[in-house]
Amino acid sequence: MAGRTAAAGRGGRDQRDPRGPVAGSGPPPAPPGRWLRRRRAPRLPEGRGRRRLLLALALGPALLIGGLALWLLYGSAWLRVESVTVTGQRVLTERQILDAADVPLGEPLVSVDPGEVERRLLEALPRIGSVEAARSWPHGVELTVTERKAVVVMVQDAENGEGGGDEDGTRGRRYAEVDGEGVLFGTVAERPAGVPLLALDLAGSPSGSRFGPEKMREEAVGVAAALPERVRRDTRTIRVRSYDSITLEMSGGRTVVWGSGEDSDAKARSLTLLMKAADGAERFDVSVPGTPAASGS
Repeated sequence: MAGRTAAAGRGGRDQRDPRGPVAGSGPPPAPPGRWLRRRRAPRLPEGRGRRRLLLALALGPALLIGGLALWLLYGSAWLRVESVTVTGQRVLTERQILDAADVPLGEPLVSVDPGEVERRLLEALPRIGSVEAARSWPHGVELTVTERKAVVVMVQDAENGEGGGDEDGTRGRRYAEVDGEGVLFGTVAERPAGVPLLALDLAGSPSGSRFGPEKMREEAVGVAAALPERVRRDTRTIRVRSYDSITLEMSGGRTVVWGSGEDSDAKARSLTLLMKAADGAERFDVSVPGTPAASGS
């Protein structure tokens, strides 16, 4: 084995060809003095410069869109107030509401502050109990009002609110309307149908000086608000003589002794049942709702 190997080394061709590599057997050598150069893609700035570039690329479209939106809302003629509509009014006129709302036509719709419009209406028109103002894109403003509803009336400028009563020829007087919260919100020339007259007969009563007319009015209003609709329509006058003496004067000469304004809901339920049980009675007493009584025929 060793001899064969030595012979091959002496007699055989050297594995490396002294003439160099055979043509076509590998890549051609590079021309002397020249090197191949590759084009490289431009590199983004590194560090803080790169972050600034990315931020500018991101904010550019946003700023453009924002500027266009501002122009559309404030600078263009497309989104401006052209109309104001009113719904929900009963006694008030549309002109009264529009004048109090004071929404400027032709102004940018986005500049209309619904809360400010509502504030102006509530301050200028006490008859409005609640109001909702809303933008109606692209050109309108909508006003939805809810007017207060009278539960009692008082003769205006009368010391006790009654003014002698309609029987004494006071139909020419104006009536002040009072809602379920005790708010005097308006006046009318004629007494509304089905609304009781409130009379405060507090002269000489300790309740007048202790509680005052306003508190007694609130008590009477609470009684009126608790009355069933049928009973309220039949009630001519709610007479208050003291904190514990509230009386309903009804049509047909009937009277209801109510007592104080406390437990008015229970008293109203008791009165409904009592009137059904004693249909022909003239006097009903529900001052103690658990033990109502009826008398007269």
